[in-house]
Amino acid sequence: MLNIGVLGAGHLGRIHLQCIREIEEYRLVGFYDTNPDICGEVEEKFGIRRFDSITELIEEVDVVDIVTPTISHFHNAAMVLQRGKHVFIEKPVVATPAQARELIRMAEEAHSKVQVGHVERFNPAFLAAQPYIGTPMFIEAHRLSPFSPRGTDVPVILDLMIHDIDIVLATVKSPLLKVSASGVPVISDQPDIANARLEFENGCVANLTASRISLKKMRKTRFFQRDAYIAVDFLDKKAEIIRMDEIKEMPDDPFAMIFDPGNGNPKKRVFVETPEIKPVNAIKQELESFHHAIVSNSTPSVTINDGCNALDVAYQILEKISG
Repeated sequence: MLNIGVLGAGHLGRIHLQCIREIEEYRLVGFYDTNPDICGEVEEKFGIRRFDSITELIEEVDVVDIVTPTISHFHNAAMVLQRGKHVFIEKPVVATPAQARELIRMAEEAHSKVQVGHVERFNPAFLAAQPYIGTPMFIEAHRLSPFSPRGTDVPVILDLMIHDIDIVLATVKSPLLKVSASGVPVISDQPDIANARLEFENGCVANLTASRISLKKMRKTRFFQRDAYIAVDFLDKKAEIIRMDEIKEMPDDPFAMIFDPGNGNPKKRVFVETPEIKPVNAIKQELESFHHAIVSNSTPSVTINDGCNALDVAYQILEKISG
C-alpha cells in the first residue's frame, strides 16, 4: 500500500480525495490547501488529516497528488521531486514548456514516477473506440462549455483544448509539421474561444475548436481514416464506428448497406457499430493506473513527456493567436 497526500482541496481536489478513498491500494494520509476555510470544510467532510505545510505532508507520503492552480504546479512538483517522492499532477502539467523540461530533468534525477492528469485518456467512450482507431488522416474536435469563473486564470487553450491536443498527439504517430490558429478573448482577458489546425508529417490534419462561452456543453471528436469513421462523445460517453469492408460474396442480409464505388472497384459493405461502453470513473482509474506504474516500475499511462508535448503544442497555438 502506498501512502498518498493531496495538494489542493478545491472543486477538483475534493473529487480526487473522494476517488482516492475508494482505492484500496492507497492510504490517504491527508491534504494541504492554502485556504483555511476550504481546509476546515474538507477536514470536516472527509474526516482526514489537514497538514499545516506542504513540507510536512511530503515527508509522510510516498505519492503526492497535485490538484492546485496551474501556476503553482512547478513549485509544488519540484518540492516533491527534490524529496524523491512520486508525483501525480493535474493538466496542464506546468505553466510553461521551459518549466516542463526542467521538471522532466528533475524527475529523471530523482528516479521518481510522474503521471499527468489528462483524464480523457481514461474516458470510457475513448477506451471503447481506441481499438478501432488506426491511422486517422483527419480529426475534428469540439470542446465547448458555458462560462465559469473557474479556469479563467489560463487561456481556453490550456483550460479545455489541451485535452484534445493530448488525445490527438496520443493518436497520431507522426511528427507535427505546422500549427495554424486563431482565437479571441470575449469575457476574460485571455482567449475564450479558439480554433487550431495541426498538420502532421504523414498528412494527417487535426482541426480543434474550444470555447468556454457556449450555451451548452459539447465534447465530441471524430476520427476519419481509410474505410472508417469513428465518433467519440466524451461528454455523453458514447462511441460510434462506421467502417467499410470489401465484399467477397454478397451477404444474405437484405438490410445490408452496400457501397459501390464504380469504375470496376470492388463493392464494400458498410458496418455501423456501437461498442459497449463500460462504466468507468476516469479519475479513479487514472489514479489506479499510477499506483500500478509505481509498484510494477512501469511507464505511467500519461507520462511527463506526454504532458510536456501537449503543453508545447498549446504554446505554439497561443503564439499563433498572439501574432
